[in-house]
Amino acid sequence: MLNVSNVVVNYGQSEALHGVSFSARRNEAVAIMGRNGMGKTTLFKSLIGVLPLRAGSVQVDGQEVGGDESYRRVAKGIAYVPQGRMIFPTLTVEENIQTGLENAKQKRIPEEIFALFPVLWDMRRRKGGNLSGGQQQQLAIARALVTEPKVLLLDEPTEGIQPSIIKDIARALNEIRKLRQITIVVSEQVLSFAMDVADRLFVIEGGRLVHESTRAETDEARIKQFLSV
Repeated sequence: MLNVSNVVVNYGQSEALHGVSFSARRNEAVAIMGRNGMGKTTLFKSLIGVLPLRAGSVQVDGQEVGGDESYRRVAKGIAYVPQGRMIFPTLTVEENIQTGLENAKQKRIPEEIFALFPVLWDMRRRKGGNLSGGQQQQLAIARALVTEPKVLLLDEPTEGIQPSIIKDIARALNEIRKLRQITIVVSEQVLSFAMDVADRLFVIEGGRLVHESTRAETDEARIKQFLSV
């Protein structure tokens, strides 16, 4: 469903990603693990089109999207939940979700969204800026899901969120895969969360993927060494 091949991204004259390649099948969840500054957010921004590729290929369901603007990538099946959520603070919860309906076939919020995130139904009239960090993260995921994606990208979804809400988000992501059979790619530093949601784990260091393992084969002690400062 997602095929990333030899992706190179520059910041000015400096090369930030050095030929990154990985793939994710339909209904598979993949975690990209790594410390701050190793290239996770750069990779995700290049997949959604915020950062241009200097070289390489990004394909979704067999379609090349690596040269497309972000909105065209969304139309072709990629949804992006950015680091820091970036919800609209002055819009209500319901209005925030509705902003994701531009490319959706149905121009209304599916009932399953509020079934997945009941707190959003309870707070649907509340301004997004008045929600807690965990509630805002659920809102950002809901906004992405109404675009009806084939591939859902989540950049650091557990950042600044209390453990009980992290468990709720993991539960929702696993339920989403059952309901929609979509591919999920998540960047993460919290290993327990990655082990709850991902079928395969990669580690990125210095803009290169340096490790890959299935969840069953993952040596947690080794991953923690990669993540330690």
